[in-house]
Amino acid sequence: MTVSFDPSLWLTAAAILALLLVSAFFSGSETALTAASRGKLKAQADKGDKGAEVALEVKEDGERLIGAILLGNNVANILSASLATALFSRLFGANGVAVATLVMTALVLVFAEVLPKTYAITMPETAAARVARPIRLLIRVLSPIVSVVRALVRGMLSLFGVRADPDSHILSFRDEIMGALAIGHSEGTVDKEERDRLLGALDLHERTVEEIMLHRSQIEMIDADAAPDAILRSVLASPHTRLPLYRGERDNVVGVIHAKDLLRAVEKLVRGEDGNLSSIRDLDIMSIAKPPYFVPETTPLDEQMREFLKRRTHFALVVDEYGDLRGLITLEDIIEEIVGEIADEFDTDPEHPIKRTESGDYIVDGAMTIRDLNRALDWNLPDDEANTVAGLVIHEAQMIPNEGQVFSFHGYRFEVLSRKENRITRLKIRPL
Repeated sequence: MTVSFDPSLWLTAAAILALLLVSAFFSGSETALTAASRGKLKAQADKGDKGAEVALEVKEDGERLIGAILLGNNVANILSASLATALFSRLFGANGVAVATLVMTALVLVFAEVLPKTYAITMPETAAARVARPIRLLIRVLSPIVSVVRALVRGMLSLFGVRADPDSHILSFRDEIMGALAIGHSEGTVDKEERDRLLGALDLHERTVEEIMLHRSQIEMIDADAAPDAILRSVLASPHTRLPLYRGERDNVVGVIHAKDLLRAVEKLVRGEDGNLSSIRDLDIMSIAKPPYFVPETTPLDEQMREFLKRRTHFALVVDEYGDLRGLITLEDIIEEIVGEIADEFDTDPEHPIKRTESGDYIVDGAMTIRDLNRALDWNLPDDEANTVAGLVIHEAQMIPNEGQVFSFHGYRFEVLSRKENRITRLKIRPL
């Protein structure tokens, strides 16, 4: 069978190649604009990259973006397949349809799908900035058709009880950052310390003062009615700069004494005209004490940190809904949730709360918070029912265990090593 290669065949072949290029452009644009990070595009736009700025604008309405690209891509693919069928039918007769299907499948797969999408996924922000302007023009041109298609799709989805909201995001920015940190750590590009610091900052709004406060049983307090020289000795012997003052009972906090304020008052008395060491007995401790600052135990940590900075204070007493004293919290406690433990020369307990034995078990202080244990060892013990490791054991056991008792839950083995009154002070933990 002889076929004359007239100009129409060459025009058809050229049209097919042009449509494949258009399809490749749409495929690459779709991948680039959907995979490009908003954060990276914003950083590029802030540096003056107009393409990145347009890309951000285009990504605002993801539903309209995808609709316009898919519409153009499908028109290009269908039209190229139709022209290829006509072309190969003229060349091969009845076998033309089969040949056209094989050839176009290979061409579309390699040159219109895999190749452009591989390029786009390799450098999504760069590709997105390059294609943003023509895609924005395409969206404006096809806007009426896309609107009709979108309304039709939403109507069909509503029949199945599905509501499409273009303003909602499947993952919040916080979840995206946490996922990126987890991937970076698993791949070795993000250190554990860096990951913990960033996650600690992200978690502040989800955690409350109650979770990290120093419990009232561990608060060092001073009796406001004690002799001034005894108060001075207690303040100088304490590793803390600020100490609560109570009167009568420990729940009745009447002020907070700062070591520097006390020393200034003592220096003023001693250096006075009739001043000497015995003048300290005349010191009125309440005249130099600051009023106590109380906060609810349910206050989120990020809000409490803002309050500390706003009030220019670092110390607060925590109360429950009945106004009873529960503990205290400092700005340092909140910062430690981000950067980890902060130790200085006045810390009296340098012993690490976690020790590993030769057998692979971990000796843990019962008062250690579950969050700190998880961060230190990359574990995933739940902290929704208890704040401390001892509290978790008591909650799961539904009792106060005795020394030597062993429990297994959440994939770990817990052995009570020591107990003081009703408090579990030391545990041995091993992953199962």
